[in-house]
Amino acid sequence: MTLLDFARGPAMQIAIIIFVVGIVWRLVGVWALRQKKDLSEARQKGAWVGGIKGLFVHAWPYKPFVPKVGAQYLVGYVIHLGLFIVLIFGTPHMLFFADIVGFTWWTLPGGVITAVAVVTTLALFIALVKRLVNPVQRMISNFDDYATWFVTTAPFVTGLMTTMNMWPHYETGLAIHLLSVWLLLIYFPFGKLMHSFWFVVSRYTTGSRFARRGGMA
Repeated sequence: MTLLDFARGPAMQIAIIIFVVGIVWRLVGVWALRQKKDLSEARQKGAWVGGIKGLFVHAWPYKPFVPKVGAQYLVGYVIHLGLFIVLIFGTPHMLFFADIVGFTWWTLPGGVITAVAVVTTLALFIALVKRLVNPVQRMISNFDDYATWFVTTAPFVTGLMTTMNMWPHYETGLAIHLLSVWLLLIYFPFGKLMHSFWFVVSRYTTGSRFARRGGMA
C-alpha cells in the first residue's frame, strides 16, 4: 500500500469516523447539561426575536471597539469565507463530495480558487503573527490556539503546493495534502474549531436571554 492509497483509504475512513463520533459526542454532551429553570418574569415577550437579532448584532464589534478589534474581525471573516469557497467551489473538492451525496454543482475556475486559497493562507499567517506580537493575545493563547491554527493552515499550504506542482512527486504531495485534511477532521471535535457549531447557538442564546431580561442584545 502506497502513502496515497493509505490516505485515500484507511486514513480517510478513520478520520471521518472520529469526526462524526466526536461531533455527536460534543453536541449530545452540551444538550444533556442540566439547566436551572428561569422562574423570573420575562420583561419582553418573544425572546426568540432577541435570539435571531443576536445572530446579527454580534457579527461585528460595537463601534467604540472597531479601531482595536475591527481588523481582527475582518481577518477572521476572510479566513472563514475563504475556507468555505475553496472547500465547496473547488472542483476536486466538489467531485469528492459528489461521490458522497450523488450530485454535482457549479464550481469556480481553478485560478480563482488558487487566488482565494492564497489570500486565505496570508490571512491565516497574519492572524498568527498578530497572536504572537500582541502581548495580551500571546498571554492568553494556549496549545489549542496554535494547534487549531496549524491544522487549519496545513491543508491550504499543502493544497497550494500540490496545485502548483511544488512536490518532488505529485502522488506523495497529494497524499500529504489529504492527510492534512484528515488531521483537521480528527482534531475538529476536540478543539476550538467546534465554534463552527457553537457560534450560532451561543449568539442566539445570548440574544434571547438579553431580550427576556429586557437588556440590549
